[in-house]
Amino acid sequence: MIGTTALSRRGVLVAVATAPLAVACTTPPPPPPPPDVLEDLLRAARSDAALATAVGAPETAAARAEHATRLAAEIDRATPKVPTTSSPSSAAPTSVAPPAGATREQLVAALRAAQKQAADLAPTVPTHRAGLVASVSAGCASLLEALA
Repeated sequence: MIGTTALSRRGVLVAVATAPLAVACTTPPPPPPPPDVLEDLLRAARSDAALATAVGAPETAAARAEHATRLAAEIDRATPKVPTTSSPSSAAPTSVAPPAGATREQLVAALRAAQKQAADLAPTVPTHRAGLVASVSAGCASLLEALA
């Protein structure tokens, strides 16, 4: 039989063994994880810290900066590390520029909003995160009392 090629056993085995690799190499990567539900609380904490600094409330600024630090740590802990993606969004700039013309009333309104946001979120997160979120809510409530 001249001109025809027969498959050898070795050729068949190589083809069967490499087929899964071809499929694995052509599948798209998994989608990135959805944004963490704590991201909004983190942004609010950073913004409130800047606002408190602008209105001359250093204790409030320090407390909200600590909230931001703890929230960022939890987001980083929970975010899967994928080597092909950039760093997590919680690694964004840790300071926010203080707004011009900031007032104490704006700070009080921002703290009220953050307290409500955290209180509304606490029952919806897993129990290992609920303590952190509830603490942020309680911390905002105590900061409101201190500013009154």
